[in-house]
Amino acid sequence: MKKKVLLTGFEPFGGERINPSWEAVKQLHGEVIDDVTLVAEQIPTVFGESVAVLEHLIQQHNPDIVICVGQAGGRLHITPERVAINMDDARIPDNQGNQPIDLPIADKGPVAYWSTFPIKRIVENMKESNIPASVSHTAGTFVCNHIFYGLMDYIARTSSSIRGGFIHIPFIPEQTINKEAPSLSLETIVKGLKIAAVTSAKYETDIHIVGGTTH
Repeated sequence: MKKKVLLTGFEPFGGERINPSWEAVKQLHGEVIDDVTLVAEQIPTVFGESVAVLEHLIQQHNPDIVICVGQAGGRLHITPERVAINMDDARIPDNQGNQPIDLPIADKGPVAYWSTFPIKRIVENMKESNIPASVSHTAGTFVCNHIFYGLMDYIARTSSSIRGGFIHIPFIPEQTINKEAPSLSLETIVKGLKIAAVTSAKYETDIHIVGGTTH
């Protein structure tokens, strides 16, 4: 059965010249793998506007699955996120100078939404391809969590059959020349996201294996 996966990446933010999320997903645009078509779009690193743009893209592309991707500088692995929380608490301003602090994303929305793609299966498939990967239990409180929550809230509000979620990726090497931080090659990240997209399209249920943390 043919499926379409919409992948989104952010524009650069926080003084960075590039954003690896966009650099990675744009390489996948137009690929067709085992009847799974991948489309990639960039969204602004801006509270509010990012969700509005994403909703428009969903209506435009009519995907079966949406995977939003964002940068998590300092992380060692590619990390599919388990949960989005209903909270904006920005450590730095977004790209339009907005810095919401302790504000709900949706006034009448639930405290949190779960990802609806198979995060543990994705992680295991990445590991089998020698890609560093692990489940994450916090998407932060910046625009990454904002878009993740906004995506899941849109799906809930529209009673859509779309499945969605969020994946954080590390810096790529050229971003760490003047800082001490881990990185993964862009090639590795692209390979991991391709695995995530195809796995999400092929499997609706997750596997029951250890993926929790003690902190």
